[in-house]
Amino acid sequence: MVQLIVGRKGKGKTKIVLEMVNKEIAGASGNIVYLDKSISHMYELNNKVRLINVCDYDVSNADEFVGFIRGIVSQDHDLEQIYFDGFLKIACLENSDRLEEIITKLDKISDTYGFKIVASVSLDEAELPEALKSKVVVSL
Repeated sequence: MVQLIVGRKGKGKTKIVLEMVNKEIAGASGNIVYLDKSISHMYELNNKVRLINVCDYDVSNADEFVGFIRGIVSQDHDLEQIYFDGFLKIACLENSDRLEEIITKLDKISDTYGFKIVASVSLDEAELPEALKSKVVVSL
């Protein structure tokens, strides 16, 4: 299952994602992973959350990002949740023309392996493809 937190840049999506992660880790029975474009939020995350700076792994397009996620999943059989902060940037989807396709792939992966994905997306809800609007849990 993929859930989306949407809103323009500077609206507070990162704060919401960090609060969600830190709240969820208290009751998590498996592992939680937080993907970002830097390590700047390292001290705001509970130390039980695995922080991955995607920029350290030279992911250069959306297909490589999906492969990167599959690699994380293949190495962590206790994976319970993955959070993406700045999803469009870390997934190399700045022009967002493949957003629906990539979210659909990630949704299939998360359903197959039984974990949840929460992604912050710097778009207004009205800018999302119609098929993705049902995945929005927070719209700022």
